[in-house]
Amino acid sequence: MCGNMPHSTAMKGIIQDLNSEQIKALVAEYGQPAFRAAQLYEGLTRGKDISQITTLPAAFKERLLRDYEDCAVRIREVFTGADGTKKFLFELADGNLIEGVLMQYKYGNTQCVSTQVGCRMGCKFCASTLGGLVRNLTPGEILSQILKVNALCGGTREKRAVTNVVLMGSGEPFDNYDGVVTFLKNLVSPEGLNISPRNISLSTCGLVDKMYKFAQEGIPLNLTVSLHATTDTERARTMPIANKWSIAEILQACDNYFAKTGRRYIFEYSLIEGENCDRRHAEELVALLKGRPCHVNLIRLNEVKERTLKATDEKSAYRFLGMLERGGLSATLRRQIGSDIGGACGQLRASYLKSGAKDG
Repeated sequence: MCGNMPHSTAMKGIIQDLNSEQIKALVAEYGQPAFRAAQLYEGLTRGKDISQITTLPAAFKERLLRDYEDCAVRIREVFTGADGTKKFLFELADGNLIEGVLMQYKYGNTQCVSTQVGCRMGCKFCASTLGGLVRNLTPGEILSQILKVNALCGGTREKRAVTNVVLMGSGEPFDNYDGVVTFLKNLVSPEGLNISPRNISLSTCGLVDKMYKFAQEGIPLNLTVSLHATTDTERARTMPIANKWSIAEILQACDNYFAKTGRRYIFEYSLIEGENCDRRHAEELVALLKGRPCHVNLIRLNEVKERTLKATDEKSAYRFLGMLERGGLSATLRRQIGSDIGGACGQLRASYLKSGAKDG
């Protein structure tokens, strides 16, 4: 963790934005010997602040700190759920708050990261969008969430405590396209944390133009699309983006992604009581997706107190899953984790802002 940071709106640069080659160029620009680049980059990938990298001379660190934030992201609070899920409240150098979750599975630890402060997509089941979009995160601010949690949990660059990453926290990743792509390139870099694209998932509400663009980036991660409805009209009731891009256009973009990457795609489908989870919806979902190289991830809605949408009960959720499976779809019901600590993205930040804790 970092020390206390002032709440300032004037930010310096974020040094974690830079890849290893850019770090080398920076070190040369500052007139330092080349081996300092390896020391600096090694320290950063271990989650250290500039001031904490003991291998660097004091004068060099002072020079860096004139241009770059010492701490891009600090862990302000950690909440641990009964199931071991950890919820993190992060504070950025400008005082803004974001959040993330570390989920424990048999195959490793998955960290959910935020890509924006807030969100402007307006989905009615999500707390992230309650206050609108404040700003995009830089690539280094996204990466630093992982670096800090990995270090806190005893991980190193060589033996990571964070084995999988999902871009499913606050914000729409493709609404911060350039920043997210740079972050992903730095994340998968052999010189960095070297996380395989197969261990990374990106969730979008369906920005079709960016889905086509991303298929060309050469980062074959797991593309996940928030669907949550079987018709455009019903989808538009909870997801304003449906007024711009139709389900048919989303499916075409998904087919293109599969053709370019060979990776099957995933649809997230939150089960909302009285809205999208009766027999008709199951039959329509089967008709829509059967035969496609996809998987359906059913989610019992994480209820947001500021919203009126309600989660379906567990029995109804499994009934809906059974109808999809009998219809020939690959589908699972995601187990609910972190519900006792506000596990859904945006809930923790929203509660802090409402209580005025940001200034505490």
